[in-house]
Amino acid sequence: MELFLGEGWDVFPAGGATGEAYVAKCGDYQLFIKRNSSPFLAVLSAEGIVPKLLWTKRLESGDVITAQRWIQGRKLKAQEMMGSRTARLLGHIHRSKELLDLCQRMGNQPLTPEIMIRNLREQLQSQPRRDVVLSRALTFLTRTVTEVTSKSYAVCHGDINHNNWLCDEEDNLYLIDWDGTTVADPALDLGLMLYTYIPQSKWRAWLADYGVTLDASLHVRMHWYVVAHTVSEVLWHTCRAQHIDASKLREKLTTLLV
Repeated sequence: MELFLGEGWDVFPAGGATGEAYVAKCGDYQLFIKRNSSPFLAVLSAEGIVPKLLWTKRLESGDVITAQRWIQGRKLKAQEMMGSRTARLLGHIHRSKELLDLCQRMGNQPLTPEIMIRNLREQLQSQPRRDVVLSRALTFLTRTVTEVTSKSYAVCHGDINHNNWLCDEEDNLYLIDWDGTTVADPALDLGLMLYTYIPQSKWRAWLADYGVTLDASLHVRMHWYVVAHTVSEVLWHTCRAQHIDASKLREKLTTLLV
């Protein structure tokens, strides 16, 4: 990695699940370097959704390296997710025609509820033992799938964990880590946001800042996607033998199915 940056640069792993992110330092100057990041990073940068993209280089191996401005910022705390700024930024993302057009031109087809059910069913069938809670959840998702049909799609982040929201030194807000981007019903992101961080008594106010009104249809769709996401999370942790995390998520799933 140091070779293409030139002399005087030191490169260190930046952490993260993929192991493809690095911090490059040369004196007091720093860059955030990533290998094979989201292909529409340039649009995200142009719209102010992520820190500024400085350059992109393709290596002889075929890998694409991107460099972004390093920000001396901080991650949002869980309680800060209730603020109107997160609502406005997520609303801007979901309403961006540029992001949606680019994502669709790249061949990304909408992640529909039917596709999600099919994927979850295949994963469940590969499990060595029948899981009663997950089976109940899949039955619920299948039975109610006709209630969550939507013709309105947007670019969804898919992982709105508070650790992916950054404030820079000038208090600008960014949403980073777009590796799991998908085209889907915005209720996918909204459900994860509201059910995780926002007290139900404040849903209407937060959604008003986002730019929509909470109605029965949106509520049903958000709940459906949260159930589907939780099933996926249980399976993810189970496959990695992270049984404590999987057990906690099963308890959450049981509550969602009441």
